[in-house]
Amino acid sequence: MDREKTDGPMISAFGRHGFKVDDGYYRALLITPERADGWEPPAFEALGEADVAALFALDPAPEFLLLGTGATLRHPPLAFRKAMEARGLGIEAMDSRAAARAWSVLRGEGRWVAGALYPFAE
Repeated sequence: MDREKTDGPMISAFGRHGFKVDDGYYRALLITPERADGWEPPAFEALGEADVAALFALDPAPEFLLLGTGATLRHPPLAFRKAMEARGLGIEAMDSRAAARAWSVLRGEGRWVAGALYPFAE
């Protein structure tokens, strides 16, 4: 895929050991149109607003949070959903493989989203 650097980070590969983004490889990932960072997520059931706080610096605010929930689809904890709702930020949860694929499609469409992707195996 041809792209300009201004398109931001793209997930080019993924597997049981993590996500390849441009020249980096990450076990778990926080990603925005501006940058990609390794992430040490909490146990999924303990996920809280502070765990994704780095994503709130995005300006303008993201359209929604793409949440990769690991090897299988899991529903985010209720407190996390309420905290995101209070910020006006919707959550699209899916397994991390689907989230990695969705990231590339959404960014290819120019969508301004943020992602938090759990590793495939915790």
